[in-house]
Amino acid sequence: MNAWELYDKVIAGVPTDDTVRECLQGTNWMCIVTERGRYGLNAVQPGTAVDPRKVVGRPLREVAALAKSWCFNEAAAGIAAINAARNQTEFFRPEGEQDAFLRYRDRLLGKKVACVGHFAYLERRLEGLCDLFVLERKPEGNDYPDTACEYLLPEMDAVFITGSAFANKTMPRLLKLCENAFTVISGPSTPMDPVLFGYGADALCGFCVTDDEKMRAALNGDGPVFACGQMVCLERKEV
Repeated sequence: MNAWELYDKVIAGVPTDDTVRECLQGTNWMCIVTERGRYGLNAVQPGTAVDPRKVVGRPLREVAALAKSWCFNEAAAGIAAINAARNQTEFFRPEGEQDAFLRYRDRLLGKKVACVGHFAYLERRLEGLCDLFVLERKPEGNDYPDTACEYLLPEMDAVFITGSAFANKTMPRLLKLCENAFTVISGPSTPMDPVLFGYGADALCGFCVTDDEKMRAALNGDGPVFACGQMVCLERKEV
């Protein structure tokens, strides 16, 4: 597989008839707002920012192509642009539990489970349920370093991958390593694009922004990001 194949297919699915109106940047999140009133989130590292001249006023697909940039703050804007196209409530019919870890609790019972990224309240959700391995770029506590992915992921029964792995370009390799596991891409940075099912994902659990005021407050640190919209899930079997 061409290293950029997954990215190229996802970018190609972004419409050409929309334009970026705003690029809003907070401490932990970036939001792209389009002229058609669509929103897309992506996580950012504190202290990073993208030059608005590379984003605002430009076609949405052109901005989405920044997902391939090795400047990770530009890549974050690219993924946010992809999410502005894909992560819209009109495309989903939420049924059942939409929190990825609660949705698949029964499937994880007694299994070896890895999480690439230390998701919030992870231990509280999975404590005592499974044999849990957490891999992080900046490990804390019992976390494993993310370089352990090459050794641990092929042994797992289930793997949850943070959507942030798109921006840092590790997603294609992570999906390859998880080909024998039930694999979920999760978090607000997750592009809800069925193309990912062709590369090993079994489920996508992302987020759609529905409230402009609460989104802006969350970016300013005045509220949780999950208060500004709703979680959505899409499974391979639904496509």
